[in-house]
Amino acid sequence: MRFFILFFFLCQLVSGQNAYQKNHDNNGNLLSEGWVNASNQKVKYWRFYHTNGQVKSEGHYEAGKKTKYWKFYRADASKEKEGHFENGTKAKWWLFYDSMGHINHKCQLKNNQKNGYCLRYEHEKLVRAEKYKEGKKINEWTDYRSFRKDNKLSDLR
Repeated sequence: MRFFILFFFLCQLVSGQNAYQKNHDNNGNLLSEGWVNASNQKVKYWRFYHTNGQVKSEGHYEAGKKTKYWKFYRADASKEKEGHFENGTKAKWWLFYDSMGHINHKCQLKNNQKNGYCLRYEHEKLVRAEKYKEGKKINEWTDYRSFRKDNKLSDLR
């Protein structure tokens, strides 16, 4: 027993006071796993699970807030969406997938809302571009020629 306590203490020191945590529901199913700091805030890499055991989402935390790149999955394990978080809010480009695994749209987000371009696809072909400002649509194009005439392609980065 003393060896286990000493080992646990050394692991805490090595990981900078971070501890690996697994959370289960009342039936013993794994709900989530990842790192927490000394204040019990989520840090580093986390993974969350559907009740059927499939991964639901995975990504990084910093001081209890989602950060960096995250991926989200449906219960059947197909990808649902993926994108960036900054300080706990959705930011930059996000990709959204249909049930067949094809991208059906990608959007620029800021503070959890559309802010920039959204590109809509059908059968893997671009069919519409939209532009948003603070969540409100301000323009729409259904052909590449008019889109290019009205916009700088460098804005799509």
